[in-house]
Amino acid sequence: MIKQYEITLPPKQRGFHLITKDISEYLKDLPESGMINIFTKHTSCGLTLNENCDSSVRSDFEKCFNKLVPENQPYYTHTAEGPDDMPAHIKSTITGTSITVPITQHRLNLGTWQGVYLCEFRNNPSPRKLVLTIFS
Repeated sequence: MIKQYEITLPPKQRGFHLITKDISEYLKDLPESGMINIFTKHTSCGLTLNENCDSSVRSDFEKCFNKLVPENQPYYTHTAEGPDDMPAHIKSTITGTSITVPITQHRLNLGTWQGVYLCEFRNNPSPRKLVLTIFS
């Protein structure tokens, strides 16, 4: 069986934000087992699984991504929405726009230190829509 939901997260400042709790609270009735695909309907943010305990991971991610894909580069031609626009699209491509997580015993089957991150790459973010597709 396949179930699908769409949720909207409120705007979050630029950076890496744990959203595992947001997803788990929305999906109170997960199946005994299966898979969930989490997909963002945007091209300037991303999703990833990573360290969920030490907040320094989030600030280190931000620093590394900004060094890898800096703003205001003369070779960018897609700049209509500001200096963070093209870098946000590139960063989104690096992280990806979806992740898949196993479901076991009615819960997301994440490792001890894993969490789901929304990676916000825009300076002036907007609400973000996620599609949650459950396969059981």
